Amino acid sequence: MVGSAMCRRLAASRCEILTASRQTLDLTQANATNDYFADQRPDTVIFASAKVGGILANATFPVEFLTDNLMMAVNTINAAYRHGVERFLFLGSTCIYPRDCEQPIKEGSLLSGPLESTNEAYALAKIAGLKLCQYYRRQHGVMFHSAMPTNLYGPGDNYHPDHSHVMPALIRRFHEAKQAGKSSVQLWGTGTPRREFLHVDDLADAIVHLLSLESPPDWVNVGTGTDITILELAQLVAKTVGYEGEIQTDPSRPDGTPVKCTDVTLLNESGWKHKIDLTKGLKHTYEAFLEETLAGRLRSA
Repeated sequence: MVGSAMCRRLAASRCEILTASRQTLDLTQANATNDYFADQRPDTVIFASAKVGGILANATFPVEFLTDNLMMAVNTINAAYRHGVERFLFLGSTCIYPRDCEQPIKEGSLLSGPLESTNEAYALAKIAGLKLCQYYRRQHGVMFHSAMPTNLYGPGDNYHPDHSHVMPALIRRFHEAKQAGKSSVQLWGTGTPRREFLHVDDLADAIVHLLSLESPPDWVNVGTGTDITILELAQLVAKTVGYEGEIQTDPSRPDGTPVKCTDVTLLNESGWKHKIDLTKGLKHTYEAFLEETLAGRLRSA
């Protein structure tokens, strides 16, 4: 999803865009990663690769979420340095921050308390990648830095029925409920946790902005600075999809972090602010969902 958004954003730019899918390059393999960098010799790298998923996927596969993400980060960052990459931007996630840190979340909250247990494995891998970029910059003077986007959504998202993130999961669930004429849709948890959402095209624009800065922060939050409850999100998705049935909550299921909203002051002060509001972005995303479904291109694995 992020890679496709970057290609859309850079399509009109005067640069050669190099891409590598998981089918052509396995970043968990150090030799293959090193060979790719030796052959392609990129000037700039945007690291958007990750094994991702929602609460259920993180809880079911913590070993893979830690090891796969850690190996991909270490192999790619090391290879980038070894082969003279001039600029490396590592993409993490706001789940790197402690579960109960002060809201909205400032960059300085990193490592100030325990992580949320439901995504701890993924967060540890992303923290390691962020810190490795920071240490390369400090020790070797290279421009390796990081961006921590909030919850993303948009065209090309993964709509796996069990392992997707909350936004695509709700879009698929309400769409299928509407088609089947179901009278109700059930949400995991109480519906009270608050989350922030950023359209992936806004993230792509923010990345281009960060790459233009002569001396960016070691890591910076990328988000909107506003949040809504999961229940409010579900109601907005239902309205967008056209589902008119009842929305039920299931308090026996985990909620995850109670509140997760970023402080985006640092990014705003550098000259960037998001442009796509949630209502408009969700409408655009649902239209993309329908197009991808019709064309047989919907990601659901």
